[in-house]
Amino acid sequence: MAIAKSAEARVGRGLEHVSRWLAYAGGALLVSMALVTVASIIGRALLSLGLSPIRGDFEMVEAGCAIAVFAFLPWCQLKRGHVTVDIAVDRLGARARAFFGLLGDIVIAVIAGLILWRMYLGFGEKFPYGGETFRSALGMGAKPFFPETTYELELPVWIPFGLATVGGTLFFIVSVYTVWRSFNWLVDGAEATP
Repeated sequence: MAIAKSAEARVGRGLEHVSRWLAYAGGALLVSMALVTVASIIGRALLSLGLSPIRGDFEMVEAGCAIAVFAFLPWCQLKRGHVTVDIAVDRLGARARAFFGLLGDIVIAVIAGLILWRMYLGFGEKFPYGGETFRSALGMGAKPFFPETTYELELPVWIPFGLATVGGTLFFIVSVYTVWRSFNWLVDGAEATP
């Protein structure tokens, strides 16, 4: 017996909308990081004309790419875009394929939970604000003695860490949803097109 199919469909539409827009934002961020890199390389190539590379370009690209990766993960999971080995599974029946899909979604949900847990602990370690009561209530641990910043631009490290944690949180939520969706597919006897 399928578990709340109409609710699953409504939740799926909402998660699809949010995941799609987060992926668009990640794509825009990735394009802007590519433009920063191009501008910096042109600046290095044209030093003789008075141009210069962008100061701290590697720090911006490093943070931007990390945020973008976590922005893409929810959409990728929702659309089953992760790498799979289909050689053996494609020869099986529809119910067996649905079972292996469910198994894969469970594994990814567990891994997404582990990633989110470690990211949150890392964010708490870098976040320099909040009193002891606030931090302990949220499981953030002790406030860092010195707020960590990047070397050249002195950007606070907690900002990209926090933005990546937002993507990691949605990745976990979508992963749990895909387990629900896959269970319903298994009960129905075949996978629907995601």
